[in-house]
Amino acid sequence: MNFLAVFIGGGLGSICRYGIAVWLKPSEFIFPYATLLANIISCIVLGCLITLGQKSFFSSSTYLLLATGFCGGFSTFSTFTAETFALFENGQETLAFINIAASLLICLGAIFLGIKLSSLL
Repeated sequence: MNFLAVFIGGGLGSICRYGIAVWLKPSEFIFPYATLLANIISCIVLGCLITLGQKSFFSSSTYLLLATGFCGGFSTFSTFTAETFALFENGQETLAFINIAASLLICLGAIFLGIKLSSLL
């Protein structure tokens, strides 16, 4: 049953990530905003889920569906890496380093924000 929960959550997360990519497609030629946005949202959600999971707010199956499945399918390290590599290959080193720094710093802050928000419950 746990595998099914992760499978369903991962599919839903992937669909949501694809939706963001379609929505932000025109800006994709400048900077990988869609991947950054998906990763930020996923980190906020995961931060909330971590805190709520520690408070036994939901079952372990629900946690697997949301945290491992949805957040795992919604966020994407491989796409971030490929897009950053493409920026380097295209001679856009500054944008590549901005993408790396923004992704790491903003996503760390997003996890922290999610943890703090959910601790208010």
